[in-house]
Amino acid sequence: MTERFAIYYAPAATSDLWERAAAWLGRDCSDGELFDGPVAGIDRDRLLNLTQSANRYGFHATLKPPMALVEGASEADLRAEISSFAGEHQPIDLGRPELASLDGFLALMVAENDQLQDFAAHVVERFDVFRAPMSTKEHAARASRNLSERQLELLGAYGYPYVFDQFRFHMTLSDRLDPAAAAEITQAAQTWFAPVLEAPLLLDRLALYHEPETGKSFNRIADFKLGGAS
Repeated sequence: MTERFAIYYAPAATSDLWERAAAWLGRDCSDGELFDGPVAGIDRDRLLNLTQSANRYGFHATLKPPMALVEGASEADLRAEISSFAGEHQPIDLGRPELASLDGFLALMVAENDQLQDFAAHVVERFDVFRAPMSTKEHAARASRNLSERQLELLGAYGYPYVFDQFRFHMTLSDRLDPAAAAEITQAAQTWFAPVLEAPLLLDRLALYHEPETGKSFNRIADFKLGGAS
């Protein structure tokens, strides 16, 4: 099976936001810790059923989506390039995050930010040389997801439809929720995350995530501080 790497933003693994998100999702992908017990009144088994995909991918905001490495590229090469890139860019103030629904998925989102949009675009472009081309089967599967003409264009060019002008910063907290579950889960999330929603987010690092083989959980394997971040 093919391993994949992704370049994400994630807050420091010692931060209150990270710890609350890991407990909410039931897994800390930085150290493998699993969490039991209810969260904000929601039974753990029920919450796990509503966060299966979010749990597998780990808490993050996507910048360069998961990719198999092109032939000839190594993890060491990728790490070296991320380190170089991080040193060329300064941290970005994202403002206060808010809980919102994004196409039925509960997520933490921030206000639109031109600096953030430019940064995300640079990440996509800089690291596309590491991305192995999609197979015909993979492309067909992704193209079948009710994408717009622009999104299909981006899928073909970059292997992912939600980049550049289609990019929206979000940190996913659930799978797609039906209306019956959405209100209850959103209220629980408001309660659980309230202590950390007053503090602004600072995009101060890139985090490298790794999927060891298809369908396995992603792990956070390295952080790269942006230039000037303490």
